[in-house]
Order: sequence, then C-alpha cells, then structure tokens
Amino acid sequence: MSRSQNPSTSARTGSRTPLDVSVTATIAAPARVVYDLISDVTRMPEFSPENIRGQWLGGATGPAVGARFKGTNRLGSTTWSTKPTVTAAEPGRRFAFQVPGASGALWTYELTECDGVTTVTESMVQQRPSSPLIRWFQRRAGVTDRAANLRAAMTTTLERVAAAAERRSVAA
Repeated sequence: MSRSQNPSTSARTGSRTPLDVSVTATIAAPARVVYDLISDVTRMPEFSPENIRGQWLGGATGPAVGARFKGTNRLGSTTWSTKPTVTAAEPGRRFAFQVPGASGALWTYELTECDGVTTVTESMVQQRPSSPLIRWFQRRAGVTDRAANLRAAMTTTLERVAAAAERRSVAA
C-alpha cells in the first residue's frame, strides 16, 4: 500500500473551527474487496484506532442508503456512541455516513480502481465546530489538534484495510 495525504486537505485544523480532513491510499486489491471491508461497520474496529464497536440498527444487515448503525468510539479514557445514517452505498465506488447532531460529521470513502489496484480517499467534513464539552474531552485525551489526530487515525485505518484487502485478494 502506498499512502499520501490529500493535498486539498483543508488548513482549518483548530478545535474551534469546522474540520475538513482527508487521507488517500493506494491498495493492491480490487475496489469491491476494499468496499466490502470499509462498509462493514461491524468490522471497522479491526481497522480504526478510535472505533471499538459497530452494530447495524433497525433490522439493517449491511450498507444501504438510509440504514443506521451504532458506532462506539474511544479517545483516551473517553468512550461515546453515535447513530449515523448511511448516505451513500455504491459497491466498489463510495460509502458515506452522516453523524447526527449539531456538529455531526459526514464521513466518506471514495474508491477508484485501475487494473485491480484501488485508490481510496477517506474524508471527514464537519461544517460546525465541536461543542466546548467535546473539545474538553479531546484535550483531556491529549488531543490539541483534532485534524492532525484524525489524519493519523485515518492513515492507520487505511493501512489496516489495505493489509486485510491485500491478504484477501491473495487468498482468492
């Protein structure tokens, strides 16, 4: 896997401003394999250093526009859950979900494939600043630059997805 930070990543990185963060990686596996891993929220704890549990809600069993899931995350000693809604579920191309709330983030995974190699961009856009309470929890966990923290976590996530996708492709 090769990785690069998206040069268009916003400079808006302070904790009192909206966020726009993305990371791009190239994975030696077909886009459908990568999509299947990323869009399975029950497997995200294997890849994300922040997510510790994912569970489909309301009878949903997989990614579909309108499906909801509960995601449980940890940052330092703080644990929280959200119930996002899937906004895009295009196998091999795009998976996205919207986190509810005033500063709810839109998380998107864009995939393009060429000759069995997939370029994936993970992005998070938050139009409104996090609340003072959320920023306090972030500082308590040692996070003074949430954008840099997210970028590092996204990089780790895509590295782990790449390892799983590449193993899966070799086994197939």
